[in-house]
Amino acid sequence: MATTEESMPPRLRPQVGPDVIYPWFDMAWQGPVLDANGRVTKEIKALNFKMLCTGEAGFGYKGSKFHRVIPQFMLQGGDFTRGNGTGGKPAPFKENIGEKFADENFKFSHSKEAGSLAMANSGQHTNGSQFYITTIYTGWLDGKHVVFGKVRDQASMMVVKAIEATGSNTGKVQYERPPTIVDCGVEPEY
Repeated sequence: MATTEESMPPRLRPQVGPDVIYPWFDMAWQGPVLDANGRVTKEIKALNFKMLCTGEAGFGYKGSKFHRVIPQFMLQGGDFTRGNGTGGKPAPFKENIGEKFADENFKFSHSKEAGSLAMANSGQHTNGSQFYITTIYTGWLDGKHVVFGKVRDQASMMVVKAIEATGSNTGKVQYERPPTIVDCGVEPEY
C-alpha cells in the first residue's frame, strides 16, 4: 500500500496515557458501504499488542481477519492461528506463558462513545491475541475486558463503521471477502 500523503488511507488511532505507541492496520474488505482499503490507527500503551502489530515475535496480526462483526456492538479480530475466534496467542515474553495471560489492569474504561480498543477474552485472565473495537458505548464490559486504547481520529472511525456494515447480528461477516489486516505496524514517534 502506498504511503504518500495523498494516497494514505484513513486511520484508526486509539489514545491511552503517556508513553503511547501508534499501531496501524491497513485493511481490505468487501461490503455494502464500499469495497475499499483503509488504514486503522490507534494510540495505545500495550507491549503485547505492539509486538503482534510489528510481527517482531515472529507472528502477529498481518493477514488475519476480523472474524466477528456485530453491528451496533463491535468488531473482533486477532485470531491469527485459527481465524474463527477459538485461537490466537500472545507475544512471547516472560509474563506470557502459554496461550493466555492475566488481566493487566482495569485502569481504563470503555469510552462514552464508540471506538474503545480492548482485549477479547473468555473470562478472567484469559487474554491472548484477540481484541475488539467497539462501535457503540459498551460500559457494561468495564471490569471484564482490559481497555488499552481507542480510535484516534474520525477518518479511522469511518473505516470502523464501513467494516461494521459487513457484519450481522450473529457476528458472521456477510461477504465473501471478510475484513482483513493486509499489513500492520507501528508509526514512528511524532
